[in-house]
Amino acid sequence: MAEMSEHMEKYFEEINTQVLGCYDIANKAKSMGLDPDSRVMIPLAKNMAERVEGLIATAAPEIVGKGVPERIHELEEKYGSQDWRVALTIAEEVAKEKFCKFESKKKAMEVGIRVGFAYVTVGVVASPLEGFVELRIMKRRDGRGEYFCLMYGGPVRSAGGTGASVSVLIADHIRKKMGYDVYDADEQEIKRAYTEICDYHERVTNLQYFPSEEEITFLMKHLPVQIGGDASEKFEVSNYKDLPRIDTNRIRNGFCLVMAECLSLKAPKVWKQLNKWGEEMGLDDWLFVKDFVDLQKEVKSKGGGIEVKSEEKVKPDFTFIKDLVAGRPVITHPLRNGGWRLRYGRARVTGFSADGISPASMVVLDDFIAVGTQFKTERPGKSTTLGSCDIIDGPIVRLKNGDVKYLHTYLEAKEVIKDVDEVIYLGDILINYGDFLNRAHKLLPVGFVEEWWVKYLGEDIDCYNVSFDEAVRYSREKNVPFYPRYIFYWNSIEKEDFIKLYKVLKSSAVEENKIIVSDFSVKRTLELIGCEHKVVSNEYLIIQGDVANALKVNLGDFKKELVEKETPLEMVNELSEFKIKDKLGHFIGARMGRPEKAKMRKMQGSPHVLFPIGDEGGRLRCFQSALEAGKVTSEFPKFYCSKCDKNTIYGICEDCGERTKRKYYCRGCSKEMFETHCSECKVDTKKSFKQSIDIKHYFYKALEKLGSRQYPDLIKGVRGLNSREQLPEHLAKGIIRAKHGIHVNKEGTVRYDMTELPITHFKPKEVGTTIERLRELGYTTDISGKDLVDGDQVLEIKCQDVVLPACKQAPELGADEILFRVANFLDETLVKLYKMEPYYNLKKKSDLAGKLIVAMSPHTSAGIVCRIVGFAKVQGFYAHPLLHSIMRRDCDGDEAGCMLVLDTLLNFSRKFLPNTRGVTQDAPLVLTSKLIPSEVDDMVFDMDIAASYPLELYEAAEEYKNPWDVKVELLGDNLGKEKQYEGMMFTHDTSDINAAVRVSNYKILPSMREKVLGQMEIARKLRAVDTDDVARLIIERHFMRDIKGNLRKFSQQSFRCVKCNEIYRRPPMAGKCLSCSGKLVFTIAEGSVVKYLEPAMDLAEKYNLPAYLKQTLHLVKDRIDSVFGKDDEKQEGLNKWF
Repeated sequence: MAEMSEHMEKYFEEINTQVLGCYDIANKAKSMGLDPDSRVMIPLAKNMAERVEGLIATAAPEIVGKGVPERIHELEEKYGSQDWRVALTIAEEVAKEKFCKFESKKKAMEVGIRVGFAYVTVGVVASPLEGFVELRIMKRRDGRGEYFCLMYGGPVRSAGGTGASVSVLIADHIRKKMGYDVYDADEQEIKRAYTEICDYHERVTNLQYFPSEEEITFLMKHLPVQIGGDASEKFEVSNYKDLPRIDTNRIRNGFCLVMAECLSLKAPKVWKQLNKWGEEMGLDDWLFVKDFVDLQKEVKSKGGGIEVKSEEKVKPDFTFIKDLVAGRPVITHPLRNGGWRLRYGRARVTGFSADGISPASMVVLDDFIAVGTQFKTERPGKSTTLGSCDIIDGPIVRLKNGDVKYLHTYLEAKEVIKDVDEVIYLGDILINYGDFLNRAHKLLPVGFVEEWWVKYLGEDIDCYNVSFDEAVRYSREKNVPFYPRYIFYWNSIEKEDFIKLYKVLKSSAVEENKIIVSDFSVKRTLELIGCEHKVVSNEYLIIQGDVANALKVNLGDFKKELVEKETPLEMVNELSEFKIKDKLGHFIGARMGRPEKAKMRKMQGSPHVLFPIGDEGGRLRCFQSALEAGKVTSEFPKFYCSKCDKNTIYGICEDCGERTKRKYYCRGCSKEMFETHCSECKVDTKKSFKQSIDIKHYFYKALEKLGSRQYPDLIKGVRGLNSREQLPEHLAKGIIRAKHGIHVNKEGTVRYDMTELPITHFKPKEVGTTIERLRELGYTTDISGKDLVDGDQVLEIKCQDVVLPACKQAPELGADEILFRVANFLDETLVKLYKMEPYYNLKKKSDLAGKLIVAMSPHTSAGIVCRIVGFAKVQGFYAHPLLHSIMRRDCDGDEAGCMLVLDTLLNFSRKFLPNTRGVTQDAPLVLTSKLIPSEVDDMVFDMDIAASYPLELYEAAEEYKNPWDVKVELLGDNLGKEKQYEGMMFTHDTSDINAAVRVSNYKILPSMREKVLGQMEIARKLRAVDTDDVARLIIERHFMRDIKGNLRKFSQQSFRCVKCNEIYRRPPMAGKCLSCSGKLVFTIAEGSVVKYLEPAMDLAEKYNLPAYLKQTLHLVKDRIDSVFGKDDEKQEGLNKWF
C-alpha cells in the first residue's frame, strides 16, 4: 500500500522547492562575506537517519557522507523503525570505525554512543551533544582491567527518561563489544550516590521521581558502567567527599538525573524491551533490571505504613493541587461533585494531552481560563492545555436573584456573568480516549451524554439537536434510555432529600409546560439536580418549558407511589416510564497552571543586534550612548585589510569592500599573528582582542552601506559577546531590525514563542485566509469530499501546515505582525546590505499565508519546516499532533518557537552561540523538510482518530476496565499507509475555535492583589472548591515560601550601580561605583520581602486556617520586624485586599 497519496506527494514537493529556493538565496548572500559563515551551515535532512548524521556531525564531522544514514535504513528494515536494537547496532559499528577512522579509539566509542543516543531521541534533541559529556576510561580497584565512566550534564533531561536510560545501555553494549570490564562500585561510592541524590532533591530542585535508598543501593551494585557527571551546583554533597574515583565534591545534576529520573523511573519500560531481546543482543549484565523492578514494587507497596481501607474504585488524587500559585485559581478539588464532569471525545482542537471545555465555562470563571491556558489536572495526566468545544455541556449557575440557569453559549454566559452568585455545575471537560490509553489509566464511568445515547438508538441523526417530543418518541418506539438533555443529576442529592422533593413536587401546581413550587425548602435540592427554575416575587419557584416536562417524565408524572430504594436514581427508574441513566459520572480535579503565551522572544536587554556595546552603551546598552562616548571597549576579533593597510572587526573591509585576513593573539609572547598556533610558545592563539574601537566609524559606515543618514531613536546591542569566536553581527542588521521594531535572539534570528495547541481540522473563517488562497495551497475539498466554496466547511489540516496566533486583545503583538515585520526586515536587508532582490514582497499580513517557517521546541536542536495556512484569534500555536510530536512535545502546556525560514538560513550562525554547556539546545543545527510519521515521538501513535467512540467504550468504562480492552482507531494503526497523513476524524465539532475567552484575566490584571482577589472570588463561586483550603494553599505554597526565600536573599544580597549596572558583592569603601561614580542601590529591596506579608495576614484573618499556619505567619512577621523595624501602629480594613 502507498505511504501517501499523489496529493500529499505534491504538497511535500512544493515545500521542498520553497526550502531549496531559500537555501540558494541565503548561500548567495553569505558568500559575500558579511556574515560569520560563507555558506548556510544548517544541513537539510530528509529523514531521521539524516537528522542523526547532521546533528552528530556538528561534534564529529568525520561521519558525514560515510554511509551512516543508509546503514540505519538497513537496520530499520531488519528490526523496525525506532527499535532500540537499531541504536545499539549502529553505535557498535561506529565505535568499531566501520564507517570512518577517528583520532583515537576513545573518540570512536564516544561518537558511537552519541549516534545511538541521537537515534533513540529521533535526531532532534541536543542531549547526544550536550547531555552526554564524555566517556572516561577508569581502572578497577582490583587492577583486573578498565571500565567505562559515562559523564552526563544537565542537558540530558531533554532526552527524556527513556532516551537517557537507553544511552546507558548503548554505552554498555559498546563496552562489552570493545572488551572492557564492568564497574566495581565500593561501599563509599554507593553511599555517596544516595546522599548526592537526596541533597539534589532537597537543596537544588525536586526530582520528578525520588528513589528510595534500597533502589539506589541495588542499582549501584549492579550497574556495569559508572554514571558520572560534571560539577554543576554550588553546593557540595553533605557526606562521602574526596572519593578517589569521583573527581568533585560538588553536586552533579547529570548524575542525579540519570540515576533517579532515568534509570530508576524508567526501569519497567527498559525491562519490557530487554525481556524480549536482551540476551539476544548480549546484554546479560542488564538482566538485573527484572529484580530491580520487583524491588521497586515491593518498596512502593510498603507505602507510608498506613493501611487505607476504601471501597472506592477511584480515589482522590491531590498531587495536582499541592504546588498552587497565588493568583491562579483552583477550579475543582479532587473528585468534587459540581466540578469538571468527565466526557470522552476529541474535538478539532483537542487530543494529544489537550482537553476541551465549553466557552461558557471559561466566562463563568471570570475569564481567568482562556484558549491555551494550562491546567494541572487530577487525571489521566498531570497537565493539559485547553481548547474550545461548544457542543459539550456548559455550566449551570445560580444568579443573585435566585434563578438557576443552564448557560449554553459564550454570549449567554457574557450576558449574565455579573449576576452569577454560584456555579453549581461547571460543565464538561472533553478528554480523548488516547490520553487514557497512553497514561495506562483505567477508564472511568462518565455521565450519560448525547453521543452515548445515539449508540443505543443505532440511527445516523444529529444527536445534539433532539426536541423533547422526539426524545419521548425515540424512547417509546426504540426502547432506548431517555435523552441526556432531559435527565437530571439525581445522585447528587441524598435519598431523604429526594423523597422530600418528590412529595413537594407532587403537591405543587403542575400545569402543562409548567410546575409552580411554593415550598422553598426544596430549592437547594432542585439546584443540585441541575433543574433550571426562576424565583418569582420570592414566593414561588417556576419550572417551565422542556425542563418541567422532562421533570414530569423523570418522575412518572407523579402518578406512582414512591418506593424507597438505595439511591435517588434507582427510585427515579421505578417511577419513570423510560430508562433513566446516571448523568453524574466522574468529576476531574483541576487548577490553573501557566497562562497562554504568544510573544516575541527577547534576550536580556532586548538587543537589536549581536554587537558588543561595552560599558559605553550605558544602562540601556544602546548605540546612542556609545556614539556620545565615541568608542566601545570590548572583546572584538581583528582582521587586517592589506589594501587599506588597517585593522577592522569585519571579514570584509567596510571601507574598500575587500576580503580581510584574520589575526590572532598569543598570550605567551603577546604578539599578533595570522596563525591559530604560536610556533614559539607552542600554544593555541586567542581569537579575539580586548580593544577600543571607533564606534562612530563603524556606525556611519553601516548607515552609508544602507544608503541612509536616518536611523531609529533607540538601537540596542549586547554588553559583550561570550561566544568562542567573538564575532559580532553586522551593525547594519541591527539598524534595520530597530527600524522594524524586532529583536534578535542569541543565535541571530528573530523568534516568536507560543503555547503548543493541537489541531486536525479547521474552517476557513477561523484562520482568516481567503477561499481562493486556500485552494491555491491545496485545500480544494472538505472532509466530506465536497468542493471548497465557503468559510464554514471543515478542512483537514496538512501535517506541516500551522495556524499562528493573531490575538488583538493580547498585551503582546501577534505572530502576524511580528513575522510581517521580520519579512520586511529580511527584504530590506537583502536589498540594502546584500544588494540582492527582495524575497517576500508582502503588502499585507495575510500575504504570509503559504510562507514557510521553522518550528522548534525548547531543548531540541532540529527545526521542522512548516507552512503558514492562516492566523487564529487566540494565543497559541495550532499545529498537527504529528508536528508537535516531531519536536518531541505534546500539548500539555509546552511551548514552541518559530522563525521565518529565510531568517533562519541567512542570520543563524553557530559562531554566535555562547561558549557554555547546553547552548546548542534550542539552536537549529539541522533542518527537516518532510515529516515522516513513523519517525516522530511515539506518544502520538496513541491518539485516537475515530469519528465516534463505540458503545463498548462507555460500557467498559462503567466496569472500570483498562483502555486497551476496547478497540478505537488510533493514529498508530495507520503507519505506512495513506491514512497516516490524511483521513483522520474527530468525535466533537465546534462552531468556531475563536469564539471563546482569548486572553486570561491573569495576564491582564496588573497586581498580585487583584489576581488573588480574583482567585478567591472564583473559589467562593465554585461549589466544587473548598475556599478555606485554597487560602491555606496560597499562604503555605506561595506566600510563605516567597517571604522566607526573599528574607534569606536580603541578607546575602549584592549591590548594583544605577548608572552602569555594575554588581558589587559588598559596597566599596568609596560608597559609590568605582567604574562610573554612580549611586549604589540594593538588589533586593525591602518591598520584595514584605510584599506578600499583608495579604497573607489578611487571608489568615478572613478564612478558617489551621492554627499552626497562623502561628508560623506571626513568627515570620516578628522576624521581618526585627530586620526592618516595626511600623507605627495603624489600622486598615480588609477591604484593601478583599
